[in-house]
This record gives sequence, C-alpha cells and structure tokens, in this order.
Amino acid sequence: MNAKENILRAIRFEKPIAIPMTFHINAACWNHYGHDALMDLVKSHQLLFPSPCVPATTFSLNARADAPYTDPWNCVWTTTEDGITGSVHGHPLATWDAFADYPNPDPDKTDGTFPIDWHAIQRDVQSSRAKDEIVWGSLPHGHTFLRLQDIRGYENLLFDLMDEDPRMLQLIERLERFNASYVDRWMALKPDVFSFPEDLGMQIGPMITPDLFRRYIKPSYRRLMKKAQDAGALIEMHSDGDIRTLADDLVDAGVQAINLQDLVNGIDWIEARFKGKTCVHLDIDRQQITPFGSPESIDRLVREEVSKIGTPQGGLMMIYGLYPGIPLKNIRALMDAMERYAGYYS
Repeated sequence: MNAKENILRAIRFEKPIAIPMTFHINAACWNHYGHDALMDLVKSHQLLFPSPCVPATTFSLNARADAPYTDPWNCVWTTTEDGITGSVHGHPLATWDAFADYPNPDPDKTDGTFPIDWHAIQRDVQSSRAKDEIVWGSLPHGHTFLRLQDIRGYENLLFDLMDEDPRMLQLIERLERFNASYVDRWMALKPDVFSFPEDLGMQIGPMITPDLFRRYIKPSYRRLMKKAQDAGALIEMHSDGDIRTLADDLVDAGVQAINLQDLVNGIDWIEARFKGKTCVHLDIDRQQITPFGSPESIDRLVREEVSKIGTPQGGLMMIYGLYPGIPLKNIRALMDAMERYAGYYS
C-alpha cells in the first residue's frame, strides 16, 4: 500500500496500514534554526520526510517582512518577519463608499490571494498521477469568512451580518461565485482530496456565532463542498481555534476529514465527537507542550492522542506545523513520537 492509498483509507475508515503523519516546516524556521540543524533532523526521520526536503529561500507575497502586499481583492497584508504570513491591515471596504467599483478577481489568473498558473497546476497534477501520488487540491486559506473579514474588517462584518445589510449579502454572493469558479477548475483535474481551509475559532469559542454561521457561511460551504463531492473528491477542512460549537454544522455541510487543533478543543471532546465517525486530521499542539514541555511530555501527548482518537479501521491523520521558538530537543522528540506511533494500530 502506497502513501496515497494509505491516506484515502484513513479518511474512509478502510484500515490503513499506518496513521498518516505530516510534519510541516514553516519557511521562517530555516533562518531561525539554521540550515544544518533542521536538515540533520529531517535526514534522520525518513518516515516523515520520504522525499528530499528543500529549505525555503523565498517567501510568499504576503509573508515578506516590511513589504506590504495588496491581493486581488485589494486587501493589504503586512508582516514583520520573513516567512510568517501577514495579516490584513488595509480593508478595501472599511466603508461601503467604494462598493460600486469594487473589483471582481479573475479565477483564471488568481486564487483570490496570489497569482495562479493553471497550466503549471495541471502539469503538477499529471506528474503526481503518473507517480501514483495523491492529488490534493485546495481553496486558498481564508476563502470565505476570513475573506469577508479582510475586505470589511472584523467588527464591520459582524455588524453587517447582524443588520442583514444587503451589500454584505451581495458581497457574499460575489465571493461564492468566485470560489465556485475556482472549485470548478480544480474539479476538472479530478483531485483525490479537496480542502477548504478557513480559521473560524478563537482561543475560546468561534469568531462567529453558530446562528450567524448557519445563516450566512454554512450555505456557501455546503454548495462549494457539494461541487467537490459530486466530482468524486473527499472533503477536508482546516480550522484553527475552538470550533466545538460549529463542528456538527461543518460535518453536515460535507466535511469528511476535519483538521482541528488538539488541546484548544480537547482530546477527550474530539474523541467523543468524532472517533469512528468522521476522520480527524489532528493538528498537534503548538501552544503548550511542544514549546514548553519536556521531550517525555511530548511523547505522552502523541501516544494519548493516537490511543484515544485512532482506531484499527482508520479515521486519524496527524499534522504538526513547526514555527520558530520550539527547542530543538522538543522538535526531535516530536518527530520521534510521530514516527513511533504511526504504526500504533498496525
């Protein structure tokens, strides 16, 4: 069984041979830790890094220090550290004055955040398929709720939704049309999995009430996800933060693999809500244990998550995003634990 089949079986509860594990190194880490220190860790963990790891030498357009970037929706991103995705500090519709002339980005040329080359994507898909690798497509991170927030600003957005402002309803419709066109282009390439990444949670609770989510955001999610499902793709969704009060709605909208954070939602709650029912793509803690705990506590965390949420039938994948500030000994401990417990149910 290759890596592609293993992932698909994990999502479908069809007895994968191992828990799919992903270790993502943020681009800023290569400057923070140094090339040699990270490469030594990468080379000694070939289960996590079966292919050569290429250190980052360039940064995405919205992750360049002191170089504001204006995206195709006219949102202005800024960051203070190379490699760390910025945040929007320039909201193009902070007032509605410019709404009549507000642009409609072209999905042939952009994903809404960055320029896009569909010919290059098609070549990459063909290459992956030729090597029997998984084809995993995605909308850009922050495609709907966060995009509305970037365009209007958070407080304005919530007031608009509460007030049922007709201009906000028009903006939601325009954004969904753009996203639907983008999804259609991806579906023509027949991906195995398609992702809908969008942060909805805060440290405690979501950024939008369940009622407002159901009225304005969930219907758009459902229609977009149905397009992907009808084309044969499995549906994965990422969200940071506490999304417990939205979880049922996300699954109802079509999510088949939910990528959520472990400790902020609670390991026991995740087990009770999803185990054996919906695949959990578990985001391993970056706030408490991995930055401040011991190597032994990191091993215990991964073992607990695997033993509580996983099953021999599947339903668990795990991912860790490394950012600057984690001690090297803890990085090694986490890599060791992810490789050690990948075969827990084998």
